This record gives sequence, structure tokens and C-alpha cells, in this order.
Amino acid sequence: MANILIADDSTILRRGLALILTKGGHTVVGQATNGKQACLLFEQLKPDLVTMDITMPVMDGVEALSSILKSHPAAKIIMISALDQKKMVLEALENGAKHYLVKPYKDEKVLATINAVLNN
Repeated sequence: MANILIADDSTILRRGLALILTKGGHTVVGQATNGKQACLLFEQLKPDLVTMDITMPVMDGVEALSSILKSHPAAKIIMISALDQKKMVLEALENGAKHYLVKPYKDEKVLATINAVLNN
């Protein structure tokens, strides 16, 4: 299906998301623990899609989104946020994010969102 990069500072959430994606037929090509690392891995791996946590150390997800889209405007990035981060989600969508997921999320919602973004 698709090659996906996961960017999240939580090891538990990265592992859980990787499991959902793998079971859904996707390949997790890399995992980043902060926004800066996500940008570097994006350049190296050129994934089909990125799941990007909003709140991460070193560089947050919105900054990483902007950085990636500056050099790769067609990149497909889905933001992941907590319930209380609505302002940052709106900022991310205004800056080019293709969609968003709110934690905690259900496996079916993750796969439906990713498949919808990949097919657009």
C-alpha cells in the first residue's frame, strides 16, 4: 500500500500507530521522535505520507509541517493532536496539512483517514 513516516515523541504511541498501519497493509519506513528528525527522515526516505504529532521537542509538528511543505509542496501530512490543541490543528490545516487525527483514536479511524488522504 503506502510507505509511511511516523513522527511522535511518545514511544508507546509510535509503536501503537506502527502496529495499526502494518495491520492495515502499509509499511512504516521510519519513526521520528521530534520535528527536526521528521524533516531529515522525510528527505532521506521520501514517504508517501507522514503522521505528525503536533507537540514534540526540538521542533513542533506545525514547524516540521511547514519545513517539509516548503521543499515538497505535494507532501501528504496528517497531524495528530490531543483534544485541547484545536488552535494548533487549525494552524496546521491552514499551513497545508491534509487531515488530522485526535488522540485517542480508533484503528478504523486511522486507516480510513490515511486511505482517504492517500487517494486524494
